[in-house]
Amino acid sequence: MTRPPTLTEKNMPLTENALKILEKRYLLKNSDGSLAETPEGMFKRVARAAAEADRLYDPKADTGRTEETFFSMTNNLEFLPNSPTLMNAGRPLGQLSACFVLPIGDSMEEIFDAMKFSALIHKSGGGTGFSFSKLRQKGSPVQTTGGTSSGPVSFMKLFDLTTEVVKQGGKRRGANMGILNVSHPDILEFITCKNKPGEFENFNISVGITEEFIGLAEEGLDYELVDPRNGSASGKLNAGEVFNLIAETAWGSGEPGIVFLDRINRENPTPQLGIIESTNPCGEQPLLPYESCNLGSINLSLMVKDSNGRKEVDFDRLGSLVHKAVHFLDNVIDINKYPLDIIKNTTLETRKIGLGVMGFADMLCILGIPYKSDTALKLAEQLMDFIRRQARMASSALAKHRGPFPAYQKSVFKSSGEIIRNATTTTIAPTGTLSIISGTSSGIEPLFAVSYTRRSMEEEFTEINSVFRQYLTDAGIYSQELIERIGKSGSIENISEIPEHIRKIFVTAHEIEPEWHVRMQAAFQKYTDNAVSKTVNLKRDASVEQVKEVFMLAYKLGLKGITVYRDGSRESQVLNIDGGNRELCIDCS
Repeated sequence: MTRPPTLTEKNMPLTENALKILEKRYLLKNSDGSLAETPEGMFKRVARAAAEADRLYDPKADTGRTEETFFSMTNNLEFLPNSPTLMNAGRPLGQLSACFVLPIGDSMEEIFDAMKFSALIHKSGGGTGFSFSKLRQKGSPVQTTGGTSSGPVSFMKLFDLTTEVVKQGGKRRGANMGILNVSHPDILEFITCKNKPGEFENFNISVGITEEFIGLAEEGLDYELVDPRNGSASGKLNAGEVFNLIAETAWGSGEPGIVFLDRINRENPTPQLGIIESTNPCGEQPLLPYESCNLGSINLSLMVKDSNGRKEVDFDRLGSLVHKAVHFLDNVIDINKYPLDIIKNTTLETRKIGLGVMGFADMLCILGIPYKSDTALKLAEQLMDFIRRQARMASSALAKHRGPFPAYQKSVFKSSGEIIRNATTTTIAPTGTLSIISGTSSGIEPLFAVSYTRRSMEEEFTEINSVFRQYLTDAGIYSQELIERIGKSGSIENISEIPEHIRKIFVTAHEIEPEWHVRMQAAFQKYTDNAVSKTVNLKRDASVEQVKEVFMLAYKLGLKGITVYRDGSRESQVLNIDGGNRELCIDCS
């Protein structure tokens, strides 16, 4: 690929693939389509815009110093904010949040208002989550017309089509989350709505369930359906049969996932403001109606140091970075240009941020720790416990100078006496594109493969894990021929010339039993305010029973939601090995 020499950043640790995607989707362009900024220029633009928020609280603030701090951590790929911030900060559009939830009421006016609002959000680069649970069931009378309702799934088709039309300027694929409560009379139609290829391609779907429902499913008992118009009973279904259908459908297409709405609301930091009904498209950010949130992720693969000849986590560096990242994300709330006034007002009430991580699998490899090990689980808990404690300390420090979030008096923090600037501070996002830019592994996922092809928009990128390459180089066995052989399968478990200790460390997603995927998600969820985006990758020959076991383990380990993906169960996927189809997760970071 030819590019002007001035756009090659020799002092930046950007890979060829990172440069490709930055040029395609992030960097400013002139009217003729030529590039108008470098990657370094992008990070300066973003840092300058975010630093300006300091003046809102101190007219004499040294924004130049803050700008340098923000620039350093992004330019060094230690921390990256969500994609809308990278794309839009310091530009006229100025919409910087990735996650939105919009309510949908049971009237034509409310439905089409939500559709219009979602189009505006998608145009600005955000993703939307909806609960369709308030819409009356199919066949219900419509008094104003004398006709009958077509039900929530039919209206979902209109939202899907709207998303398809609004292409976000070719920069990001529009994404939605659709949730329906398991007690809705149309739940069976919802569960199977994506069975037909090509349907609802701009939606992820999840069934909103409760712990009570899981208990009834285990016993094979019936549960009541509820008419959303008046809350009256509207028939019964067998919970065990519905649970089986969810598992069978997820086995066939990767959806629906499940979301534990009761657990999410038990940890709602502002219950007096309302009930959380939905999440963002990848499920990691539960939000109140009309609320938005901006996310950012720390690159854990860079948080490692040498100590007496061995590698260990650099907690001093990590702690310092968390404080800088919280400052950055809180500033983004203030400089953000929100698509609607009601979203602005609702967001400013709670000032939620979602600081998470990427590069966890690479960190484990650098430390020589296998992903499927108790040591890895303990490190996951230790890391997230540390990050959340530091994030809350940083948020409290900001609150001393800027005040707590406005809804503080209506929050759970009032009773504890903890003064905090942000109602939530931590979230684990999938970081699909951000991990390409950073040259590291996605979110908290295991390595998908040590060599694979990744699809992003219409581009395809061949990637070789850099940590793995270094291991082979240090062992004196790196060669292009070996890499090409590995690329055909993505796995090294049967390549005998690779030392056993390396094969044990570089275990890939499909070589990890489902139980370890769930346990790793639970380890991070234990110390995460919001939720965790994680895909449980299943082998092609996995059974429906294994899917049910994953869902049950998610219930027992206290997860807020869970998603599975069986290898080869979709025609079009994000990550591919040797032309085959294998998926990790969609990108909404």
